[in-house]
Amino acid sequence: MNAPVGRLAPSPTGLLHLGHARTFLLAFWHIRSRAGRLLLRMEDLDGPRAEMRFADAALSDLTWLGLDWDGPVFVQSSGLERLNAALARLIDQGKAYPCVCSRGDIRSAQSAPHAGVLEPRYPGTCRGRYSSLAEAEQQSGRAAGARLLVPDGSISIDDGVSGTSNWDVALDVGDFLIAKRDGAPAYQLAVAVDDHAQGVTEVLRGADLLPSAARQWHVQNALGLPHPAWFHVPLVTDATGRRLAKREHDLSLAELRSGGSDPRAIVAWAARSSGLEVDDRVTAREVTPHFQLSAVPKESVPLEPELVAALKAAR
Repeated sequence: MNAPVGRLAPSPTGLLHLGHARTFLLAFWHIRSRAGRLLLRMEDLDGPRAEMRFADAALSDLTWLGLDWDGPVFVQSSGLERLNAALARLIDQGKAYPCVCSRGDIRSAQSAPHAGVLEPRYPGTCRGRYSSLAEAEQQSGRAAGARLLVPDGSISIDDGVSGTSNWDVALDVGDFLIAKRDGAPAYQLAVAVDDHAQGVTEVLRGADLLPSAARQWHVQNALGLPHPAWFHVPLVTDATGRRLAKREHDLSLAELRSGGSDPRAIVAWAARSSGLEVDDRVTAREVTPHFQLSAVPKESVPLEPELVAALKAAR
């Protein structure tokens, strides 16, 4: 059998935190423990939020943790020609269509808001209205993005951590964006196209991205691409159960690094929270031969204040 190919895919929209560290370590161990190849892709398509200083910090953080990867870093924005070609093909084949709707338009089209829904369902306003992005912009006088035409019905995602789950994307969110109105390829299209182009066969990432797997499944299906094996691991939370997030300015790896913390203590914490018995100080490579994904607990990992203080004080 061919060796598995995985990837680390940080987004340079903020500083990496301990939750990122654990997920990236799990991705590293999962591939390296089976003699696979691990790629690194910098996903920098998120408009003005993506900054070079965050990309530099992410590379420093990953190296500080003892991670390595095969080949050069791939910067996603360098592959725009490939992404735009995929978008054009989907529109030409009638599998996607131009859309000039703003977020405000979509919200106002809802008959009533649904409690707890973070993303309103797209009602299909622009379906069949325009044959091309240029026509949409000329006729509407507005910038045009593009949406995937999502077929009705549910699909199954077989996940190597959480098992099988069913998703009805058409019912839940409707036709979703694959190109933004500013002209940038959207996340779901970019990930699906670039994973295939880079030969990625396995995707290990945080459990919060499991809904994205269903959307990427539809993109891959529309483009005739194979589906990778998915592994969505539980997230790290604070003591109250809130997941760590860049926008909340949670304790960053850069802060720990600059403060002199020993990265081996962080690796040891990540290994112990993943079902391994290790010393208080251990390197990522030392853990690799002992890693088994099946031993990783299915629950989220709480970061108690005492643990955070210990990691900050580790020297």
